[in-house]
Amino acid sequence: MRVIAGEWRDRKLVAPRNDATRPTADRTRETLFSMLASRLGSFEGLHVADLFAGSGALGIEALSRGAEQCLFAEQDRDALDALRSNLSTLAATPRADIRAGSVLALGPAKRTYDLLMFDAPYGTGASNVALDKLTRLGWIGPDSWVSVETAQGESVEVAGFEIDTERKVGKAKLTLLRPA
Repeated sequence: MRVIAGEWRDRKLVAPRNDATRPTADRTRETLFSMLASRLGSFEGLHVADLFAGSGALGIEALSRGAEQCLFAEQDRDALDALRSNLSTLAATPRADIRAGSVLALGPAKRTYDLLMFDAPYGTGASNVALDKLTRLGWIGPDSWVSVETAQGESVEVAGFEIDTERKVGKAKLTLLRPA
């Protein structure tokens, strides 16, 4: 795994030691960030949330491209170790807010986020549940963008959101959503 673009372009990232986490492939991440860049323009100054963060590759990519701050939520101990190692290696820890625990345990938001990226384990529907809950807790504003990575056969359906676009990449499906 490597950072695709920005300040840390081509820097290697470590993956968790166990098989409980499925890191987003470089090609999938590159496609996602191309889709986002065409809609957001720049990542400069954005507040981002990387939910079901794993190694933190999605949030780190956003930080590398200029995001101001990223909240990382992850509950797996090995994934948290990899995430902390990656942030430390890149000297990105001051721009990171790490929440060790379930995304579903996050409380009310102190602010809305510009971009929220969900990459729950495939086949669980956890992204749909988490997105619904975080919407009710004030994490998502009227101008927020949401990306959800799922397996190709899964659907993303959450009340109050409309699908902007979907793209299949390898075994993954990327869905970009906007509040309706």
